[in-house]
Amino acid sequence: MNLQNKVAVVTGGASGLGRAATQLLVDGGAQVVIFDMNESAGQQAVNELGAKSVRYIQLDVSNGPAVENAFEKILADLGRVDVCINCAGIGIAAKTVNREGQPHDLDLYRKVIEVNLIGTFNVSRCAAAAMLKNEPDEKTERGVIVNTASIAAFDGQMGQVAYSATKGGIVGMTLPMARDLAKSGIRVNTIAPGVMATPLMLAAPQNVQDSIVANIPFPQRLGEPSEFGQLVVHIIENSYLNGETIRLDGGVRMQPR
Repeated sequence: MNLQNKVAVVTGGASGLGRAATQLLVDGGAQVVIFDMNESAGQQAVNELGAKSVRYIQLDVSNGPAVENAFEKILADLGRVDVCINCAGIGIAAKTVNREGQPHDLDLYRKVIEVNLIGTFNVSRCAAAAMLKNEPDEKTERGVIVNTASIAAFDGQMGQVAYSATKGGIVGMTLPMARDLAKSGIRVNTIAPGVMATPLMLAAPQNVQDSIVANIPFPQRLGEPSEFGQLVVHIIENSYLNGETIRLDGGVRMQPR
């Protein structure tokens, strides 16, 4: 799919990996609508990239009616949705049972599931419904969905039981969602990033960053958010790539802790 004059939705698009994807989508000629809870970051993205290229909607991706209404507004204002990139997510550090013998907070576990897994599916289902309204392009495509998992789906570390469960769920729904939407000309793929140079990771102490980088075979550094954005663009443009989860991690396999 050619990005020129397409309409893309990016959840979590105001910062980190989502912000990098937003930048490259705009560079490719797309109009982008950012879904993000952080209003100040969302407005900053609009100011930096231009109101003609980027719009911002503040919402909780796990809220069904709010997401449905947001897509209705996009269709009313822009007439179409061609691309959906799901980057919104949260993470916590908590073991199944802590050092004091207390079980994992169930409400906290549920919250991570709601935002990361249910939120991804919620936005994807609404995006797919909007894409069905498109006329097929010259390659019979109507739309592309790219979800974000993590290498934690495969190499979850201690304290990542909630986060890994959500990312494993995203990997698990990639192929059946792609099969569900195949006859409609909508492709679905997932990126599983490794340790990326996002603001959260860069805020970690240098010795923590160095210990992580030491385990990455090549290139031995943190991944750049722009490299995530480049892969997003490639998935959109490569019409034969469907139902796949791609690790973007420099070949690392995370240790238990």
